[in-house]
Amino acid sequence: MEWSDVRIFLAIARTGTLGAAARLLHLSHPTIGRRLRALEEATGQVLFQRTAEGFVLTEEGTAILPLAEQMEDSALTMERRLAGEQQQLEGTLRVSSADWFGAYVLPPVIAEYSCEYPHVEIEVLTGTRLFNLAQREADVAFRIVPFEGPDIVQRRLTHMRYGVYVAHASADPIEGDGTGNRLIAMDTSTGTFPDIDWLKNRFPNAGVVLQSNNRNVHAQMCGIGLGIAVLPRPVGDQLGTIRRLDLSEDPPHRGIWMGYHRDLRRLNRLRAFVDLVIKHLAN
Repeated sequence: MEWSDVRIFLAIARTGTLGAAARLLHLSHPTIGRRLRALEEATGQVLFQRTAEGFVLTEEGTAILPLAEQMEDSALTMERRLAGEQQQLEGTLRVSSADWFGAYVLPPVIAEYSCEYPHVEIEVLTGTRLFNLAQREADVAFRIVPFEGPDIVQRRLTHMRYGVYVAHASADPIEGDGTGNRLIAMDTSTGTFPDIDWLKNRFPNAGVVLQSNNRNVHAQMCGIGLGIAVLPRPVGDQLGTIRRLDLSEDPPHRGIWMGYHRDLRRLNRLRAFVDLVIKHLAN
């Protein structure tokens, strides 16, 4: 069984449809269907049951799933280690971070990097999803929590300072009260946020008007006067539509962690990027 066929088998098993598997692997829908039929004919087994809801593993398919995942682990390890031996400062570097970090913190780093290494194409992948470093979904990632897993090289870069902001035309809210004001908060379905808890305690009589998992949305809504927002200082201090409040204490700081897979530690284009990040951000 070839690795290319195993990739298709795993993609269908994980997504449940040929269309989703095709998008995941950047192949056409007919190609995925044709390759699956060829795989089932070659093995002499029906690996998926076709249902109205999608493709479901048969007993035979379920039996080989762990073996397919082992083959995937071996193939990805080989890919990472071969990539880690590349010495040329060219190719693609995939960087993962939160939206606000990619928009307000990384631009100076990327600008200097692109100037020094013009043959490296940079992909910045932002959002709340934690991209898998072991599967090369990203080469380097930035998070507000430490990375898990023994194969990740990680470093805490800095303590990110936060501030409380209102629109320029808004009156200062009364600290310790907040009556008549509204708060812009994080969607807590993805976890807890100490700065948001702090904001609610600081203005206990202010109700929440909006929840979003995107700090850029918070900043824009704050700028049009929707409510009070707590934001990372690199975001809030750069926007001309909002101003930071001078309160008796600041919101809790958060650590910023950088991580990459150990198999890529000798990849020159990654090493050069990491060095620039440390130069700009580490403290």
